[in-house]
Amino acid sequence: MSEEFDQRETQPDSATEGDYSISRRDIAAILYAVDAGDQAKLIELTEPLHAADIADFLEQLNPYDRRRLVQLYGREFDGEILSELEEGLREEIISVLHPDVLAEAVRELESDDVVDLVEDLDEPQQEAILDALEDSDRVAVEQALAYPETSAGRLMQREVVVAPDHWTVGEAIDFLRNAEELPEQFYHVVLVDPRMHPVGNVTLGKLMSSRRNVRLTEIVEDVFQVIPVLQDEADVAYAFNQYHLISAPVVDEDDRLVGVITIDDAMTVLDEEHEEDILRLAGVGDEASLTDTIFEAAKGRALWLFVNLLTAILASLVIDVFADTINQMVALAVLMPIVASMGGNAGTQTMTVAVRALATRDLTAQNALRVVLRELSVGALNGLIFGGTMALVVAFWFQVPMLALVIGLAMLCTQIAAALGGIVIPMALDRAGIDPALASGPFVTTVTDVVGFFAFLGLAASVLI
Repeated sequence: MSEEFDQRETQPDSATEGDYSISRRDIAAILYAVDAGDQAKLIELTEPLHAADIADFLEQLNPYDRRRLVQLYGREFDGEILSELEEGLREEIISVLHPDVLAEAVRELESDDVVDLVEDLDEPQQEAILDALEDSDRVAVEQALAYPETSAGRLMQREVVVAPDHWTVGEAIDFLRNAEELPEQFYHVVLVDPRMHPVGNVTLGKLMSSRRNVRLTEIVEDVFQVIPVLQDEADVAYAFNQYHLISAPVVDEDDRLVGVITIDDAMTVLDEEHEEDILRLAGVGDEASLTDTIFEAAKGRALWLFVNLLTAILASLVIDVFADTINQMVALAVLMPIVASMGGNAGTQTMTVAVRALATRDLTAQNALRVVLRELSVGALNGLIFGGTMALVVAFWFQVPMLALVIGLAMLCTQIAAALGGIVIPMALDRAGIDPALASGPFVTTVTDVVGFFAFLGLAASVLI
């Protein structure tokens, strides 16, 4: 049995209201069933669980227990689990599944989930999944894979409920009742003209609450957005968030309907964008995960650690210029880390706000000057507050009034520089087509360190020595 769960933080014995994780008692029971090879018990325990919870559970297991659990599932393995797994583990799970089990599991998925599953796999595993699909489904998936990786074409599902724009409510309801196959979940009926151009959306609520003789065009939604098939998925997610969309039709270059994107897929993209920004701000790569090998984790972090090393050397060269000044007053060496630390934190705060604002398009060319002036004012105010506070501390600490003045002014200059660098550097990188979340950190750190050390030591050399 896996020892990983024995070392985890204590959890309640049973799931409580609002707790969406698997309880410790259930974890132990599932692993016991795996150890005993009891498939019936395993299915009984996991059947009430959502596929996302089972995927999280598999991600926490060690490879040995994970392989045994998947093998014990047999034909009862739910294809939804594959779509919920981290990308790094999908290949491992697929390699464990028997081809017949994999085929059955994949057939249960919507086309967009199959595309999401296939696109990150090696070619042999891609073929294994494509071979498991019906011919029509395979064609749909292969067509989606032909679109650029981050486009709407990769995100959409082909299963769409369509009605001619001249139909009435009664005709649409009769069609839905008699249809042999409908998407497992859908929110709208998409109205199209004779050329298959989408002209409106009708919600299921409006459809069911309207009289049979009402024309569908009379109950279309007020907000109607059409997504070009080549539109970047980040722009798709922005449109869903901005206009509160539930689903939106996707059109090709001739404005013909080719698919639909639903809110769950758009929000997944939005979550991934946020996650990438956080990881890139930390300089650990946008695909870092706890399932990475030691080598992969080290490789993903090495580049920006090297960049940070270079910037640290640059800051050290500034310090070296004032080596004689530091030798004549040891207190300067004691106080330098305070100036650098305050500047670094202030720069990171401003940079984080700027990167987030750029990602959500709240920071634009139209309001850039106002935002820069705002951040400069914030930096100046904080510089006055904390510079004055530190000046009082140094005055009592070292009993040297001019040293107190020097550190107060240095912290003011550093806070202003941190605010300016934290907002301008991400904007400049974004304008240059470089991801500000990935590249801003080292540059902002360099600005705050160099300005902080130069201001503090330069003022000290001029005033005190």
